[in-house]
Amino acid sequence: MKVIQSFAFAWNGIKICFTSEANFKVHLVFALLATSLGFILNITYAEWLAVVGCITLVTTMEMINTALEKLCDVVHKDLHPGIKKVKDIAAGAVMIAAACSLFIGALIFLPKIIVDIKAF
Repeated sequence: MKVIQSFAFAWNGIKICFTSEANFKVHLVFALLATSLGFILNITYAEWLAVVGCITLVTTMEMINTALEKLCDVVHKDLHPGIKKVKDIAAGAVMIAAACSLFIGALIFLPKIIVDIKAF
């Protein structure tokens, strides 16, 4: 019973991010784009592992960032320099994961797109 309840809590957390966080939706749009490109460009198994890993990393980091922001808002409702640092660091972690994922996506997709353009 506890396992099922844990899954329900986890699913609720995903729903909260999806319904209330614009950045989470942006990451999901890019995840859908990367997944679509993967099918269209017939990427390899190893490339799929990298793409799925990047999607997982970025969406997970966004959820952790959101959780930290919500916690910070409960702990200290007013603007506080320490809370600002925590929020900025968490946002920076998301940015690093997203930038790295963009780089990996470019390494995987751009050569295939260029070949398709030249063949056209």
